[in-house]
Amino acid sequence: MLGLIISLIVIGLIAGFIARAVIPGKQNIGILMTILVGIVGSFVGGFLGFLIFQHDPMDGFFQPAGIIGSIIGAIIVLFLYVRFAGGRSTARRS
Repeated sequence: MLGLIISLIVIGLIAGFIARAVIPGKQNIGILMTILVGIVGSFVGGFLGFLIFQHDPMDGFFQPAGIIGSIIGAIIVLFLYVRFAGGRSTARRS
């Protein structure tokens, strides 16, 4: 169980970091948000991969196709975050 959590964090960090490098512009997110984007992107990528290829998710956790799917999912999640939540202004209006 601990190995799974550590693997999720490491893959989330890698996928989130690559997504941040691919998406243009500045993202005001820290390392924890980068990991979270990568983890959510991993689930999004796995879900999309299953829908497209009808692939059984029980073939193994750490696969190159899974990592690529995680990166693609993280790019999608970060794009949506920047598009909808990242552009909000934090300044208060009087």
